[in-house]
Amino acid sequence: MVDELMTLIERSFQERILLVGVASSGRERQVVNDQLDELASLVDTAGALVVHREIQVRDRPDPATYIGKGKVDELAALSESFDVDTVVFDDELTPGQQRNLEKVLGRTAIDRTAVILDVFAQNARSQEGKAQVELALLRYRLPRLVGRRTNLSQQVGRIGTRGPGETKLEEDRRRIQERIGQLRRELAALEQQRRLQRKSRLLGRNAQVALVGYTNVGKSSLLNALTGAGVLVENRLFATLDPRTRRLKLPGGETILIADTVGFIRKLPHQLIEAFRSTLDAVAEADLLLHVVDASNPHALDQMREVRATLAEIGAGQVPELVVLNKVDLGDAIEDLPAGVRVSGATGEGIERLLVAIGDRLRALNQVEVLRVPFDRGDLLAEIHREAEVLTQEPHDGFVEVRIRADEAARALLRRHLGIHEPGEVEDA
Repeated sequence: MVDELMTLIERSFQERILLVGVASSGRERQVVNDQLDELASLVDTAGALVVHREIQVRDRPDPATYIGKGKVDELAALSESFDVDTVVFDDELTPGQQRNLEKVLGRTAIDRTAVILDVFAQNARSQEGKAQVELALLRYRLPRLVGRRTNLSQQVGRIGTRGPGETKLEEDRRRIQERIGQLRRELAALEQQRRLQRKSRLLGRNAQVALVGYTNVGKSSLLNALTGAGVLVENRLFATLDPRTRRLKLPGGETILIADTVGFIRKLPHQLIEAFRSTLDAVAEADLLLHVVDASNPHALDQMREVRATLAEIGAGQVPELVVLNKVDLGDAIEDLPAGVRVSGATGEGIERLLVAIGDRLRALNQVEVLRVPFDRGDLLAEIHREAEVLTQEPHDGFVEVRIRADEAARALLRRHLGIHEPGEVEDA
């Protein structure tokens, strides 16, 4: 069952897709149309072909069919006319709505969540990434087993319908629940390894910087430009899912760890947020976020709002942020872009400015503290120079007064070695 769940779309067969969006008023039609553009990109990434789109204007979703019986009948006719294989809705459908729609349409009906999960299933490469995506897929599919018609559930290869048929419903449900338990145990073990890795990095006291941003804003190309990481760069949504961490030396001489993370998107499924929680925790634990924005995208401001909302949801809303305006070689799509460092990951423009800005921002986040080191503790003085940025060093009667800038972990370590139990004189940087 599991292998079939994770099978990629059969490339010799390209599904024909009809997209459906719902607007609450006529004025909102353009907004929904823009959202369907993004959904079409997701469908394209999944390997299918959009042949038509429809927008229904209604005040509130219909509990039974989401769009209302009359519109469903219209979609059934359109599906026949355009020889559609699958109808994709931009909003999440309840299991009941999905079953009712398929009954009338006579073909598979899925939602945006299913498409995103499908794309993630295609692009996960690491052991942890594959396990996380499979767990999200199983959690999504479990409540949708009941009542699905066998002919629809066995359409192998189609978006959102991976897996075996449902001729043995209870057996399938039991097997999925068992697999969910197994995946949870596997991910718990992987998370333990990740915790040990993080602990080792913290002991090294290298600042942690995470690249965050909307999908396809160029985070991977930026990581390549900064570190020469050589990660995959493709002009499509979610081309890379698995996080990558690289060492980066800043112009001031300090070494940091910089991580590329999974891109965010509008209506990111909760199943994925939960499944990728251990990966996203690295974002919440970072010292600084580089919020990468596609300066050439006319929806850049909306994308920034979506990213910040997701950051707040995963507990990273308070992490300091440095805005990076990427793809400036393509030009600004809107005039009122926020202030930020202007770069191009593709051409290398502005990379040196960004390195300086990262160093300046990290130093500004650290506090300044004054320590007094006895003359006979040259070993401690050497350690201070290794662990902190020494701003001033002045000899006094019997001791050397050292003014340092460092993070709390380094300052606490140095205080312990000096036998100081309370913080010394602390200043704002």
